Amino acid sequence: MVYYRYERLKKFSKVEEFDEEKRGGKLVKIVSYCIMPTHLHFILGEEKEGGISKFMANILNSYTKYFNLKYRRKGPLWESRFKYVLIETDEQLLHLTRYIHLNPTTTGLISKPEDWEFSSYREFLNLEGIFRICEFEDLIEIDPFKYKKFVEDNIDYQKQLQKIKKIIRFEED
Repeated sequence: MVYYRYERLKKFSKVEEFDEEKRGGKLVKIVSYCIMPTHLHFILGEEKEGGISKFMANILNSYTKYFNLKYRRKGPLWESRFKYVLIETDEQLLHLTRYIHLNPTTTGLISKPEDWEFSSYREFLNLEGIFRICEFEDLIEIDPFKYKKFVEDNIDYQKQLQKIKKIIRFEED
């Protein structure tokens, strides 16, 4: 991994190579992700005690610093601390990956999940030429064709759930 620095001339310059051994080892393995305009989704496997908290702090703090420098602003970007859920079953893991990969379609940003370049969906489909960062093979057995059908067959269902969530939140306010 490589660290980059944003410079005043609106360029990025390489700062240093990331050496996991020098930094105390790997904190997490990324199982699945989706980066949305206003929030992030990750499924992470903790490699070291406290690794998920440290990883998320690194991601959120470094992006905040980058954004504040780029747009000449100060202060926090994120509304609250990250939320987490312990995944207890393989079925829960499978459904959570689908939820994450459908997030851009559910919100109406795109119509097909493979059109969103900021998620691990293409990795799960084993598409050629994709930069891979996820490690899911030892956790979940995925046939790319079956997974694509599983995800895309549930686009409308997930959109309906989203509408129900909005109605419920509105009634609670």
